[in-house]
Amino acid sequence: MSAALERDDSSEWLAPPPGEILGHPRSLWMLFSAEFWERFCFYGMRALLAVYVADTFFSHLPEGEANEQASLTYGGYTAMVYATGILGGFIADRYLGYQRSILLGGALMAVGMFMLLIPDLQWFLVGLAVIVAGNGLFKPNISTMVGALYRPGDARRDSGFTIFYMGINAGAFFAPILCASIIGARFGNQYGFLTAGIGMILGILVFQIRAGMLGHIGRPPADRQSLKPVLIVLAGAVLMVPFIYFLLSKSAVLGYVMVGLMLLLVAYFVVSGLRSGDRIQLQRYIAMLTLFMANCLFWALFEQAGSSLNFFARDFVDAPFHFTLFQSANPMFILIYAPLFALLWPALEARGMNPSIPRKFAIALIGAGLGFLVLATAINNTPEGVKVFWLFLGLTYMLHTMSELCLSPIGLSMVTKLAAKKEVGLAMGGWFLSTAMANYLAGLIAAVASGGGAHGEASSVGQYAGTFIQLWWLALVIGGVFFLGAPFINRLMHGVK
Repeated sequence: MSAALERDDSSEWLAPPPGEILGHPRSLWMLFSAEFWERFCFYGMRALLAVYVADTFFSHLPEGEANEQASLTYGGYTAMVYATGILGGFIADRYLGYQRSILLGGALMAVGMFMLLIPDLQWFLVGLAVIVAGNGLFKPNISTMVGALYRPGDARRDSGFTIFYMGINAGAFFAPILCASIIGARFGNQYGFLTAGIGMILGILVFQIRAGMLGHIGRPPADRQSLKPVLIVLAGAVLMVPFIYFLLSKSAVLGYVMVGLMLLLVAYFVVSGLRSGDRIQLQRYIAMLTLFMANCLFWALFEQAGSSLNFFARDFVDAPFHFTLFQSANPMFILIYAPLFALLWPALEARGMNPSIPRKFAIALIGAGLGFLVLATAINNTPEGVKVFWLFLGLTYMLHTMSELCLSPIGLSMVTKLAAKKEVGLAMGGWFLSTAMANYLAGLIAAVASGGGAHGEASSVGQYAGTFIQLWWLALVIGGVFFLGAPFINRLMHGVK
């Protein structure tokens, strides 16, 4: 019997309610709509966050120091957003169910967004902490439900995740335009946060009204259908807020926590694989954790978008539009290229040319580095005192987007294939925990690129170029290692493609 057949647990799979749209379950499009509004909320505030924090709460500091502090706040927030996903996945798996976790998480996120309207740093951080607590319940669980729509081995799964990814990026495309470039620029950034919060409320409404389309998928266990579990999880989320607030205000402590959580994650899945007595499952977990490392590096590079690249666009790019519009470049390219990539993988598979998952990750790393190489080259070839032509930054975003499509939707699908069924939600949370570590590292990188010198002076364009060149070499070397090591990782995956 092949390894792939040994892993087949189709008999345990329960189909979603009947009906398809464009060859995929109708439920996929409902989840697409709900995720659209949640991502509208997240990316609307993300486009404003670093610049708003620097201008509002650290304007009394020299510009370079203000940028540095804002970058660390941005990195800490985005790290915590993803780190809490592992706890939210565990709660949904074992206690609350995916549907109610999503509704509760979305409500908390909306409350936190409205708290950002208070022009006080302490309350602003409390609002971020509430958003973090809510996002942990929302983010990993809606992705897990997408995987549950497809029978194990269904060739449509990767394409389904890519379509779902388009929902993410449709919301991300419109959010910076409306929240930052129109409302934020004209009426004040706090009203951009208000608009993002309204988007989250719309996402909750879409999910609640159309929950019947999911059928049994994501419902709580039979003995957890009363209101009591919801209240207990809500109380736990509220109790987490002071702890999250503390970590947001103490970047160094947060770094130690991130490292500790990553080590616990590795230990949990290795021990789980050993206890299962299933050698194949243990090796699949080792492959999954190895790919988490590639995911971590990729997002540390990619997430310069909201911090150092945003400051760079503001200060050193010659563009005929508001600099926050660059925050819509990535989702715009996703909407253009995602359908092509969704068609590309099955077409390559039919010809026996489809790159393995590890090689797709390697291509993503090298492509992300290439984006920084393009930008550093443009900086070094632009005359002193002249701003960089905006198309070069646009090209960087395009290369990063094409790289993202080789990794992110593929990674989400990979987790649902490699994890044991009872631990899919926790494994998805682990995927987001590796992204959390990446975002923390991204904040440190951005602090170097945009933070100026030792005396807090404004960062020079040369400092950006030097940092971007280093990122290129880092991505090239690590990406090359993953490309050459792909056959070994594939053997650990035992037939999962």
